[in-house]
Amino acid sequence: MTDIHVRIEGRAGRITLDRPRALNALTYAMCLAIRSALREWRDEARVAVIVIDAVGERAFCAGGDLGEMHATGAAGDFDYGRRFWRDEYAMNAELAGFPKPVVSFMQGFTMGGGVGVGCHAAHRVVGPGSVVAMPECGVGLVPDVGGSLILARAPGRLGAWLGTTAARLTGAEVIHAGFADHLIDEARWPGLIAALAESGDTALLQHSPPPLTAQRRADLARIDRLFAADDLPGLLAGLRNAAPDDQPMARAALAALSRVSPLSAACTLEMLRRLRSSRAGLREALALEYRFTSRAMQHGDFIEGIRAMIIDKDRQPRWRHDLDGVTRPEIEAMLAPLGKDELQLEDAQ
Repeated sequence: MTDIHVRIEGRAGRITLDRPRALNALTYAMCLAIRSALREWRDEARVAVIVIDAVGERAFCAGGDLGEMHATGAAGDFDYGRRFWRDEYAMNAELAGFPKPVVSFMQGFTMGGGVGVGCHAAHRVVGPGSVVAMPECGVGLVPDVGGSLILARAPGRLGAWLGTTAARLTGAEVIHAGFADHLIDEARWPGLIAALAESGDTALLQHSPPPLTAQRRADLARIDRLFAADDLPGLLAGLRNAAPDDQPMARAALAALSRVSPLSAACTLEMLRRLRSSRAGLREALALEYRFTSRAMQHGDFIEGIRAMIIDKDRQPRWRHDLDGVTRPEIEAMLAPLGKDELQLEDAQ
């Protein structure tokens, strides 16, 4: 298929996303192709390492291709979306648990579904121009593709800030948050990929990231104070009553929260609380995400969020709630077990 190139080069299994005009947005067919390649290469003696990259300078993968999902959901067909998410999450789990080293090279934007492809690799490379974010609350979803686990494990309260406000990280911040391991100038990537294909040796990737700036460390301390609450009412109260030194960041956070789905933001905080307190792994995170996403079209804000942000692009979503209007029973209902429809994953960690 033209949207993704799967082949063996030397000792490397190569997967290259090739939809640069669409910022390499991930289609259902691309998900299945990645999963098929992993299964083929698991026991392939010629393949010592998997290398995942993408065409174009603007993005590694800026998310999932949600157009078809919106069209089917708006027509009352929720099964397509559930099947997409189920198979995508299985692919994410296989990447994370793959028995051979997986190396991802994430230039430009890596968001949403791109995190699921690039950020579960054993060796994750970003460059000075890389940008990572989890903006799902802005379209009526929650951070998914296993991203909720990365957010839950991020230092301090960084994950709550990233997951609810769709904030973007660059450079050393991406590594500090747990989305990547190596910061290497993009100009060096072709040579590194060629060397990996020749040798299969991931020791080539040992590079130390630069430390965070003093200003960024101060910002992170403010985030820890402002996002200390585990629920949306507590978070909003803290932001609205921030100390003078924290007020500029608090105002920016409130402005960001005013643009996302309140139901999604409330459920995101609850998901992160559960994942932190239980020390859950990827299997549990994906199952929790699927409980929300499988209900997001019928009972959440997903269809309206996609309409406003991607289809009509009026950026005026009509959410089901205001920021102070989400109730605890509604959160519990979106994250309740699915019974016989609970997510089942093969080879998940």
